[in-house]
Amino acid sequence: MTSPPQRTLVDWLAHCERLHPNKIDMTLERTRRVRERLGLRFEVPVITVAGTNGKGSTCAMLEAIALAAGYRVGLYIKPHLVHFEERCRVDGAPVAAQALVPHFEAVEAARGDITLTYFEFTTLAIARLLSQAPLDLVILEVGLGGRLDAVNAFDSDCAVITSIDLDHMEYLGPDRESIGREKAHVMRAGRPAIVSDPMPPSSVRAHGEQIGADLWLVGRDFNHSGDHTQWSWAGRGRRIGGLAYPALRGANQLVNAAGVIAALEALRDRLPVPVQAIRQGLAAVELPGRFQILPGQPTLVLDVAHNPHAVAALALNLDAMGFYPRTHAVFGAMHDKDLAGLVARVAPIIDMWYCCDLPLARAATAEQLAACVRGIRDVPTSVHADPAAALAAARVRADPADRILVFGSFLTVGGVLAQGLPRLGAPHAVT
Repeated sequence: MTSPPQRTLVDWLAHCERLHPNKIDMTLERTRRVRERLGLRFEVPVITVAGTNGKGSTCAMLEAIALAAGYRVGLYIKPHLVHFEERCRVDGAPVAAQALVPHFEAVEAARGDITLTYFEFTTLAIARLLSQAPLDLVILEVGLGGRLDAVNAFDSDCAVITSIDLDHMEYLGPDRESIGREKAHVMRAGRPAIVSDPMPPSSVRAHGEQIGADLWLVGRDFNHSGDHTQWSWAGRGRRIGGLAYPALRGANQLVNAAGVIAALEALRDRLPVPVQAIRQGLAAVELPGRFQILPGQPTLVLDVAHNPHAVAALALNLDAMGFYPRTHAVFGAMHDKDLAGLVARVAPIIDMWYCCDLPLARAATAEQLAACVRGIRDVPTSVHADPAAALAAARVRADPADRILVFGSFLTVGGVLAQGLPRLGAPHAVT
């Protein structure tokens, strides 16, 4: 039964929350049927990005380089940190909330008695907006897995698979081989598939070869090298040297950037990108919450890392920052994550923990997180009602020369960004 007309984006999102009994229902059939009823298709090249870690950074670099080359770019990226509109970007900026409303209305009219999940409904609405915008390139980030993710209802001209690790195992399988197999299904026969993971599960390569995808593998089809000042990329008869490091911080970003250049090289006949645009795009790219360092007293580090692999990379990046007398951690996470694995990866460099509740039923409570921390390392640990309260407490305890890390979930980082970028100044030194 069709619901009464909705008026605002907030109304529509609330409607989507109520529409399907399950948050996640792994199938493409419903999405495909509504997509067909909408007549939804893309007339410009589409790049689909799947993987466990590095998807957001890869999407952001693709967008920044294509914009620097003068192309009109549409991007679907998720989840958002503060506002839902962050998920849909046109020409480098989030669309207005009201601009999405007609597309939610169209999906509602087309679905009939089909009960879409929140993710399926919102994916179709955003895809419809992007399909009707005057664009030259569309970039779609996969949400969960690949084979049965709603984004996979759309054929891409190039697939990128970033690093693969253990996450969402209840849906994707118990090991990297199973997870890699699910993500590999974003590949298409005869079309480029860039695997930027330097050591991908064998299932990824096997699936690509089985369907006849044009596989680009690290070490065989492309690679990168560099020193402390610059780096170079090489692949399939072309070499690009003298590249500055990406503006996104972290050693792992070079792996993502190499895959991005490979994807653009694979599409060069349809979407030529000059080397200068690559340089400009990598220098200008921004992505909040990915090892984002905000200067101040104390220094603030924001990172959405929420699985052990990502937190291990975060720990390495923190080690490379230089000396800080103490590191304080604001920590909020989902209860279905490997909480002990998350904490263990970064515990040796954390001096004080500020565990917080998050506004989602899936979230672990602050008390559960604190118990996990105490079971791994006996350091001062406190509990707080939300990320903002935890950050406020950390700010009081921190000396000006310390640093505060906020991590564990998009909701944790989003919780401290809800009122804008924090500008810290430690009120006093606490011993």
